[in-house]
Amino acid sequence: MTLLAILVGTLVAGIGSVWVAAWLSFGVLSRYTQHMLSLAAGALLATSFLHLLPEAFESEAGAHALFLTLLLGLLFFFLLDKAELWHHGHEHHHGDGHGQVDHDHDHDHDHGHGHGHGHGHAHHPDKSVAHTHADASGHSKAAAMPVELPRGQWAVLAGDSVHCFGDGILIASAFIADIRLGVIAALAVMAHEVPHHMGDLAVLRQGSSSRQAAIVKVSMAGAITAFGGAVGYVLVDALHDWLPYFLVVASSSFVYVALADLIPQLQTRLSARETATQIIWLAVGIGMVVLVSLVAGHSH
Repeated sequence: MTLLAILVGTLVAGIGSVWVAAWLSFGVLSRYTQHMLSLAAGALLATSFLHLLPEAFESEAGAHALFLTLLLGLLFFFLLDKAELWHHGHEHHHGDGHGQVDHDHDHDHDHGHGHGHGHGHAHHPDKSVAHTHADASGHSKAAAMPVELPRGQWAVLAGDSVHCFGDGILIASAFIADIRLGVIAALAVMAHEVPHHMGDLAVLRQGSSSRQAAIVKVSMAGAITAFGGAVGYVLVDALHDWLPYFLVVASSSFVYVALADLIPQLQTRLSARETATQIIWLAVGIGMVVLVSLVAGHSH
């Protein structure tokens, strides 16, 4: 009975949060698509620094070991991004191209977006920042920027999977202690995950993913919450000691994606008004995580 409750609770938390995030991102907030990257950066950074890392450091794990895990996590996601680039560029060399930017794809991932090749209008992506960059890259120099690559997708999905596995263990621990505590934990996790998944969907949508593909990918990562719950049910005591490390690895992926992918795309030459709008949406992303954390905290 407890295992069934854990599975239901983890699926509701893991997948339900993705669907709520999709409804907000593609429904209520769909008219603000061009600002979703600012919101995503704020949500991912706030999830890491205000939720995951504090929770990890409040455990009995040593600070030195956790910081080392954070460093190794950032390096791992950097290499994962490189592998994604290489793989995608390799595919394009074999004729699977997207227009004039093809031939230079596997070069210069160097966050060229931030170099300001006159991207005054790069701030206005229509559904996908990637495609506007491609529009802006009629010039040979800009064409060297692999902007339509689904940058950060592997990193954010891998981080999501680790994070969701950790959430599953947390929910399983709560259900094992008390069914009511398990229900509260599952709802709290679901609430926490909504703004963060909105960030994930924005990252996936800026690449080649359609809305449906983005929702499916993030939902599959969310489903790992149930796997974490099942494993946690069997090995709850053994895995509990590893939970802080899962939280730190997940946070390293979100920090990496926000700083290496999203924020460089926001660093374009804009008017004062557009810059203020970016900052406001960044603050909205942070504020959503803070608000949800406060509400979830009061519900405990």
